[in-house]
Amino acid sequence: MRRLIVLAALATLATLAATAPAAAKGPSTASITGPGLDHGLPIKGEGESGPGTPLGSLVQFGGFFAQVFDQIPDPTTRAQPTADLGPRYQVVYRVPGPTGTSTIVQDVYPYAKPSPVTYVRAGQRFWGVNRTHGGWFVSSDGLKTALVEAGLPKSPPASGGGSFPWAWSGAGAVAVVLLVLLALRRRGIVRPRTLRTTA
Repeated sequence: MRRLIVLAALATLATLAATAPAAAKGPSTASITGPGLDHGLPIKGEGESGPGTPLGSLVQFGGFFAQVFDQIPDPTTRAQPTADLGPRYQVVYRVPGPTGTSTIVQDVYPYAKPSPVTYVRAGQRFWGVNRTHGGWFVSSDGLKTALVEAGLPKSPPASGGGSFPWAWSGAGAVAVVLLVLLALRRRGIVRPRTLRTTA
């Protein structure tokens, strides 16, 4: 009797394992934003076809399935794997499913040392009742290569880009100095005229 119960349990697990890939749908589209990008950069390709396209490579090397669906063994971790993450980029996936298309957000650190890292916040709702598994995922250089091919710079963008606040404050300081110099010059021109008029 016990043997029959064990066999039935194994058969159930095998059935679940066989149907899990069918339920775990990949994203149909994705876009990435972050430093060095003026606007959202579309990641083109097929999300379920593996590394053959930019989107497939992002899904494969970025740990998408492990972070969205429960997997055994679990390659994700709850603790941040490295302190040297570098600039953060954000990927927005559109994932079609049985109840419609859902949006899942993933943070990507392509320049992290020693390896690229991704992160998905646990509990993001998708397909109505499902929630993301979440966690950190340590990738390989394949992730950075795929993102560079999609349009990211090869090296981390300098923090002194024109879109950063300190650059605007520097420009403002220059403008203030120019205005002060202009005001002093105008005063220097007007004062002699006033003296000649009253003499």
